[in-house]
Amino acid sequence: MKTKKSIVTGGAGFIGSNLVDHLIKIGHKVVVIDNFVSGKKNNLSHHKKTDVKIVKLDISKSKKLDKYFKKIDYVFHLAGLAEIIPSIKNPKKYFKTNVFGTFNVVEAAKKARVKKLIYAASSSCYGSPKKFPTSEKEKIDIQHPYGMTKYLGEELVLMYASIFNMPNVSFRFFNVYGPRLNTSGQYSAVFGNFLKQKATKKPLTVVGNGKQTRDFIHVDDLINAFIKIAKSNLVNKVYNLGSGNETSINKIASLFGGKKTFLSKRPSEPNRSCANISKIKKDINWKPTITIEEGIKRLLKN
Repeated sequence: MKTKKSIVTGGAGFIGSNLVDHLIKIGHKVVVIDNFVSGKKNNLSHHKKTDVKIVKLDISKSKKLDKYFKKIDYVFHLAGLAEIIPSIKNPKKYFKTNVFGTFNVVEAAKKARVKKLIYAASSSCYGSPKKFPTSEKEKIDIQHPYGMTKYLGEELVLMYASIFNMPNVSFRFFNVYGPRLNTSGQYSAVFGNFLKQKATKKPLTVVGNGKQTRDFIHVDDLINAFIKIAKSNLVNKVYNLGSGNETSINKIASLFGGKKTFLSKRPSEPNRSCANISKIKKDINWKPTITIEEGIKRLLKN
């Protein structure tokens, strides 16, 4: 049987490196494309060079991409800039990476005739939704350049699926957490901050009154959905990827344990977030299995 080959863009990052681990475990050879702006080499250092090829490359520079896509079966496009505040300060940088970078990846995948391309989109496209849990049919309400660039990336991916008959799927991530989470305030800020504060024995900083909720999904559950969709014959679809549960920030803080300190609420921060995941549950018989209690227990063991 032919060994499957996958590309993971952003494969040295938090979610990307966890995905690489899983792909290696199921027998894939992996090419990681990462510019190492937020990805870390040591996230991949436990892999053999024969299993994982690491290419230091910026996806917004297209000329060099094509050669790495030859004979690739699956493309998992996770590379991108992920913070809201910096996107407001420097929108151009976000458009370059998240929109033009995505265009380059999709073009390269189209030429290579891959079996599936999965794009990491963001639930931030819903802004402050009216309905909870929020379904994929909810009105798009973009509130910052980050949300706009991730949504435009998704539109590109889906346009290529319908016009060029490409096998593309887009996942709208809710709040992802798990091992190798970036603690320098990048992804899923609350977990990163709490981990850092716990490690340095400082009080946990809770924004606002802590009653606001988020939908947290463990990275292992997220990756199981990736693998199931990659193997399926589903194309040109958008799916929410969350746990389907709301958890308050106060609850997260109490599971971490220790003293808390409260900061003033940030502008334009939604009070609630919860994914309606009935579409993906129905289409691939997937459901998250790691509770928030179990997930945090695992995190604190590391």
